[in-house]
Amino acid sequence: MTISLALSLDPKSILDSLSPYGEIGLMLIIFAETGLLLGFFLPGDSLMFTAGLLASRGSLNLAFVLVGCFVAAVLGDQVGFTIGEIVGPRVGRKPDAKILKPEYIERTEVFFERHGPKTIVLARFVPIVRTFAPVVAGVARMRRSVFLRYNVVGAGLWVVVATLLGYFLADLIGDSIDTYILPIIGLIVIVSLVPPLLEWRRHRNATSGDDAPDV
Repeated sequence: MTISLALSLDPKSILDSLSPYGEIGLMLIIFAETGLLLGFFLPGDSLMFTAGLLASRGSLNLAFVLVGCFVAAVLGDQVGFTIGEIVGPRVGRKPDAKILKPEYIERTEVFFERHGPKTIVLARFVPIVRTFAPVVAGVARMRRSVFLRYNVVGAGLWVVVATLLGYFLADLIGDSIDTYILPIIGLIVIVSLVPPLLEWRRHRNATSGDDAPDV
């Protein structure tokens, strides 16, 4: 049921279909998207944004949405991290692994040592990446205490920003939610892609500089 609703790509339809248990259904979707690898396609920030809009109209309880999504997001990432911890050692013993090769794990360890905390927080705002980042952190053997700390910070920022943005924009949108919801969601997706694009450009420039011949 949840999968078929998510594939509709209409957050408002998803929440309407889950009524009168919209808050609980929202929590389950957030948990699945952040904690289960197969949930990478599920909507996250766009769904919470829409939940904020509906909460402003009294259709959902704002406090329940904020607290519930925060708990679901934190627990989801912890599950993903645990999956990475379990899978990591097995991958390390398989030098012929096709996907998670040992050298990839070593590179990931270096990456998380250098950018780990920032990555965990920023990943929250990037679709798909937020599903796999906790797993990679677990594979890279990041300290659980460090991961938990930034998991909590990232989850709090993600939930508060996405939900309250919808809540406070409700007056501006008025009764035209069906007209503006898809363009706004599209804008959210575009904005969420900015951090990884900037990081990719910085990494590419740094790599180009390393490859330049010495004079």
